[in-house]
Amino acid sequence: MTPSSPEPVPSSSAMAARLETIQRRIAAACRASGRASAGVTLTAVSKTQPPEAIEAALAAGQRVFGENRVQEAQGRWNSRRDGIVGLELRLIGPLQSNKAADAVALFDVIETLDRPKLADALVAAGVRVGKPVRVLIQVNTGAEPQKAGVLPGDAGELVDYARAAGLIVEGLMCIPPAEEAPGPHFALLRKIARRHGLETLSMGMSGDFETAIRFGATHVRVGSSLFGERKGPETPSMD
Repeated sequence: MTPSSPEPVPSSSAMAARLETIQRRIAAACRASGRASAGVTLTAVSKTQPPEAIEAALAAGQRVFGENRVQEAQGRWNSRRDGIVGLELRLIGPLQSNKAADAVALFDVIETLDRPKLADALVAAGVRVGKPVRVLIQVNTGAEPQKAGVLPGDAGELVDYARAAGLIVEGLMCIPPAEEAPGPHFALLRKIARRHGLETLSMGMSGDFETAIRFGATHVRVGSSLFGERKGPETPSMD
């Protein structure tokens, strides 16, 4: 069977329509949960997308973007970083300690802190770059051996470690197992966050963000519903 071709890059008007549809779905999910839609931020997962797709999203008003790889994100955003008012970049892919300085220089938030060694590297990078480092701690709610993230039972210890080290720990992130219902994983993340006084919950992707909102998501990561299928090499799904 011949592999299907990637979807064509949506036009600016098509991108605006897709963005409006997603925002309507977010608003409806918030209403159903008795929440204000302003409490949920849409993170557009722009990994592997061509420049035309990024420009279309920006033209449609999207300002929060998630990227998986530091080097790829540098090529995409370094030339745009200072010219867009309100732009926020969030690293949502695994981070190697030796890339910490580059990540801190480019991104506003690192969502994938999952070990003390990385916490130390981010602290040192923040000192070198001269900026406070905002992080989320990634929790491997399904205890999947192939997936990054601290185990649920160890999350509190890492929260305490990161705070003591000087990082700004804003919340938690998770990616539930693909073959399991996401609700229990979102509920677990919310429970851990409440236990440690954390308000930000990055959870929910294209196929389950409405469920995530029901369980308290403050940031949802949407890629394929906005941009269409991937246009380049894949990494483990973050959207």
